[in-house]
Amino acid sequence: MAASSKKSGTEPNPRNKSIVLNRRARHEYHFEELFEAGIVLTGTEVKSLRAGRVSIVDAYAVVEQAEVWLKNLNISPWEMGNRFNHEPLRPRKLLLHRDEIRRLIGKTREKGLTLIPTRMYFLNGKVKVEIAVARGKKLYDKREAEAERTAKREMERAMRVSVKDRD
Repeated sequence: MAASSKKSGTEPNPRNKSIVLNRRARHEYHFEELFEAGIVLTGTEVKSLRAGRVSIVDAYAVVEQAEVWLKNLNISPWEMGNRFNHEPLRPRKLLLHRDEIRRLIGKTREKGLTLIPTRMYFLNGKVKVEIAVARGKKLYDKREAEAERTAKREMERAMRVSVKDRD
């Protein structure tokens, strides 16, 4: 039998790689809807992203004149860059379909909703940003979520101990 030319789904594609994940956003916000957007970058920014030199924690997106812009995304300058190196905190344009932008305009006009980048990743060699329409959590929501995580962790620990005791 000839070997199949199709790759199995378990092998990671080197062109599809996660760059950064905004874990703090999951703690601070309730996500209502997620969008995948392309991003306009320069060459030195892409090289810095491949090296993992990016901070997404303070970043947010805004809709201005029917365009979506990502602000406060810190991509460190590339070490080998010369005078054409990029500015680390410059606003970067996000690429979305017109219908998606219209939906974002409607969502962001609602009180309490904002656009937060949740992760950046490479998809077939292109940089993508996942942005979420998010509502800020109240302090009691954060405490409740922490209590649920702790209770779940304790149950799993108890289950592991009881399984070991039976053996």
